[in-house]
Amino acid sequence: MDILVINGPNLNMLGIREPDIYGRETYEDLVALCERTGAELGCGRIEVYQSNHEGDLIDKIQEAYGTFDGIVINPAAYTHTSVGILDALKAVALPTVEIHISAVDRREAFRQISYVRDACIATVTGEGLDGYAHAMRILVEHIDGKDA
Repeated sequence: MDILVINGPNLNMLGIREPDIYGRETYEDLVALCERTGAELGCGRIEVYQSNHEGDLIDKIQEAYGTFDGIVINPAAYTHTSVGILDALKAVALPTVEIHISAVDRREAFRQISYVRDACIATVTGEGLDGYAHAMRILVEHIDGKDA
């Protein structure tokens, strides 16, 4: 099973950006966690991608079609603004889990809106970087359950 993990704007600044909200772990720590979790889950390939540009994220989602079995996505700020990312996820129709490091449900009102959620099988929030491992487990269980 091959999983694409997509990260949106400012996630490359983990450990620097608002550590009281996002923690002190770095983006490199996140990549290592995803790779380690993928190995533990018996996945074939884990690719972790980050961009600050909406079009790049859309391109990466489209490139996943026929290449990956599922997607874990943290669209970051684009969660609340991007119909384009939603449409790309719907177009490729791959099982997708939405992830947020912080507990977005306890933050500003605008963060309560998620456009991408309509294309996702589940959402994980407020678990820090460990939420990525949780999201990957949900995705693998969903895909394995579909194949059974």
